[in-house]
Amino acid sequence: MQYRELGRTGWDVSTISFGTWAIGGAWGTVDDRDSLAALNRALDLGVNFFDTADVYGDGRSEQLIAQLRKQRREPFYVATKAGRRLERQTPEGYSRKNLTAWVEQSLKNLEVEALDLLQLHCPPTAVYYMPEVFGILDDLKQAGKLRYYGVSVEKVEEALKAIEYPEVQSVQIIFNIFRQRPSDLFFAEAQRRKVGILARVPLASGMLTGKLTRVSQFAADDHRQFNRQGEAFDRGETFSGLDYETGLQVVEQLRSLVPAGASMAQMALRWILMFPAVTCAIPGGKRPSQVEENIAAADLPPLTEDVMNTIEDIYIQKVRQHVHHYW
Repeated sequence: MQYRELGRTGWDVSTISFGTWAIGGAWGTVDDRDSLAALNRALDLGVNFFDTADVYGDGRSEQLIAQLRKQRREPFYVATKAGRRLERQTPEGYSRKNLTAWVEQSLKNLEVEALDLLQLHCPPTAVYYMPEVFGILDDLKQAGKLRYYGVSVEKVEEALKAIEYPEVQSVQIIFNIFRQRPSDLFFAEAQRRKVGILARVPLASGMLTGKLTRVSQFAADDHRQFNRQGEAFDRGETFSGLDYETGLQVVEQLRSLVPAGASMAQMALRWILMFPAVTCAIPGGKRPSQVEENIAAADLPPLTEDVMNTIEDIYIQKVRQHVHHYW
């Protein structure tokens, strides 16, 4: 495992970390025993950073992490998120009362006195233009409810605006072979301000594993079934906003680039780590075997310049027109 510093926190976090959306819900059936086994395996292999949210299974993933902490002696960091409990996303919903209540609930679920890192959970764009919201986060930090805070965003515009606030330590943003825009401008600005970057949806909802096909079936409660057009939340969260058929076609073009002895998922994760501005990628995993495959990507040799250039060319020719200007 490799480690990189997260923002100005002084934390060195594993470059392949663990995203817990899948073990919380909205990804079909999941068994808590499998989830705990996956979390334990991640720790075994050097992962020391777990990303979660209060709404993942209505606190389910936070509670699983609390169980993990009781089972293991190894120290690790936990980033959680707040804001999606609102029935309707409005800037006014990010009030002192609501933010405080969400933080208190996460403290209870995680069974801690202070949150390591709290992230606003993809709020409306207008929230990033409301200094008072970040002032509330400052107050919660001053009160000892959280050590640091950051944001999880949908759009590059939101990321650039967020890092203008001096206490924002991290930005979580969709970055993968299908969503390359953040590297154009945002990465350089984040590095200049010493802000950490968490690459979320790194495998494009499983599309970049190379395991999905035209006949793949998804459960009714799997967002890959019910959110392809953004019916439940931003469509960019599902297959990175790329329509299913186009995604499959691009994956076929990528297959020949996979290094010998590696999987496509590992190549996709290693591609993300080729960007030094990225602190870590946060793939999910429901089972230990998935965790093992993901983590092995951290130790792959760097991708060659030819492979990187070819991936960029495929993006420009096949993907860019569908996603680049939306997020």
